[in-house]
Amino acid sequence: MCGITGIYAFNEFGKQLLSKIDLAVNAITQRGPDSKGTYCFENVALGHTRLAVIDTSDAASQPFTDISGRYTIIFNGEFYNYKEHKLNLEKKGYKFLSTSDTEVLLYLFIDEGVGFIDKVNGCFAFAIFDNIKNELFIFRDRFGIKPLTYFANENIIAFGSEMKSLLAMGLPKQIDFYSLSLYFQLNYIPAPFSIFENFKKLLPAHYLHITKSDFNEIKYYKIPDFEQNANITYNDSQEKLAELLEQATVSRLVSDVPLGAFLSGGIDSSVIVSLASKHVNKLNTFSIGYKNEPFFDETNYANLVAKKFNTNHTVFSLSNDDLFENLHNILDYIDEPFADSSAIPVYILSQLTRKHVTVALSGDGADEIFAGYYKHFAHWMAENSSLKNISVKLLSPFLNIFPESRNSSFSNKIRQIKRYNKGLSASSSDRYWNWCSLMNENDANRLIAKQIDFNILKTKRNSLIYKKDGSINSVLYNDVNLVLQGDMLHKVDLMSMANALEVRVPFLDYNIVNFAFSLNSDFKINSEMKKRILQDTFREILPTELYKRPKHGFEVPMLKWFRYELKTLISENLSNKEFIQKQGIFNYPEIQNIINKLHSNSPADSQANIWALLVFQHWWKKYFS
Repeated sequence: MCGITGIYAFNEFGKQLLSKIDLAVNAITQRGPDSKGTYCFENVALGHTRLAVIDTSDAASQPFTDISGRYTIIFNGEFYNYKEHKLNLEKKGYKFLSTSDTEVLLYLFIDEGVGFIDKVNGCFAFAIFDNIKNELFIFRDRFGIKPLTYFANENIIAFGSEMKSLLAMGLPKQIDFYSLSLYFQLNYIPAPFSIFENFKKLLPAHYLHITKSDFNEIKYYKIPDFEQNANITYNDSQEKLAELLEQATVSRLVSDVPLGAFLSGGIDSSVIVSLASKHVNKLNTFSIGYKNEPFFDETNYANLVAKKFNTNHTVFSLSNDDLFENLHNILDYIDEPFADSSAIPVYILSQLTRKHVTVALSGDGADEIFAGYYKHFAHWMAENSSLKNISVKLLSPFLNIFPESRNSSFSNKIRQIKRYNKGLSASSSDRYWNWCSLMNENDANRLIAKQIDFNILKTKRNSLIYKKDGSINSVLYNDVNLVLQGDMLHKVDLMSMANALEVRVPFLDYNIVNFAFSLNSDFKINSEMKKRILQDTFREILPTELYKRPKHGFEVPMLKWFRYELKTLISENLSNKEFIQKQGIFNYPEIQNIINKLHSNSPADSQANIWALLVFQHWWKKYFS
């Protein structure tokens, strides 16, 4: 993995910004500490920072220009099936100067044009410039594993792996308050939206085609129609899934640097470790746990898996001090408000893992394509279980006497039931959005001092819900396009690349995603089991204890922190009325309502709301004060 950035100027005024390319590259050097380089041609500047993984020699350095001098590429990611295409290109007479996947990617484009992207299996964001036609192509992978943000106006298009490269160019920063509302609802800002006006995230499965006169964003892939393999038997489906997943895992073991795997002790990471350990002797595996928080610690399950597959296992046992010690570094690295608190342990896990390996496999993506979250079961129940729904509605008046919180099993269950009950009376699309959100739309809008046009916000929100029929496959499709790319994958890329660690996700091989959506939804979830086919396929291989454990997110004990250790942080950033009013972004009384709820006996999701506010304030002070 690496970092890429660049500028395409439409006119003489735009060309004045080309000299900023070195500043843009320097802003993302943590993504690629091994080397950096730039390329300039009349109205175009490209920059690259390299994390050397495949062909670590100078021959694979970037920007990489073909032997004719016409085409230049900057590439962030991995092209897993590059070897088979290299053989085909060699048969056609192409000569290669390196053993890198980057060079193969460039010559495949030269040979076939933009249609070549259908043959690329990988995670990527890359740009290819043709200096004869003076046109630039920028591609992003199918599911948004690798990020790409761009700025566009009448003078330039500027782009980068992270927004900090664009900000280093001195581009104008104007907060988009509609995106800010989405941020407080979701705790992240999904593509194509951005915290700034004129900044956009390139949508997954799209590419930009830029010429001297215009630019267009073009879609090149979509998940096939649902349930095309509805007649395949459950047993045959299990065999096919095992075959595809092993192929995907093996293809992601290609590396010229040390490689390992994250191991949480959940089904997803354990499946990946079970497959990878068949092909790597004493696979390096890594877990983190919490010394003082047994409710959040799951390392005993990871240890069982490591023992079962004879991995070289390392457990990083963290104290609250370890988490606090890294808090400022994490907040400082974020260049757009992002408030998924599980980014904290992901950052520390990446930091510690990087001391041992350069590449790590991950189980990300399985929940979104095979229905692994509690909310998926809730959606299934809402559509299929009328008797239970009636029971929940009858019980709802009595539930209000119980506190709701994320900090214990009982209070978290109460929180979930109350959210479920509210969702039953909503439409399928509203229910989906509400169950993705940590703050409702009205509360988010009241929190923001600037007047927001509700109709515009509603249009933006609805554009993020791609399927509205409430079926499980539709819910999963929405998750892939909203939650997966906006939250889960962004978190892993941002926190891992902050530590120059490459993370690979076998579950998001597009062959597996296509297969998953071709199956009957009953294969994924029913009244008894979430992620059914994945669990059953590997049931005889994995330790039985994994099937008896409750699902637990990669969470941190935020509520306790805010009430004690981080109380001062809240006081300085949220309770200072004079500062809030001078800032002019928030309504002070609404912030106080959230703080009061945090300290009540029923805090619900207020800890997530407080964290979103603190993240924003740190970000705002860095870029505006």
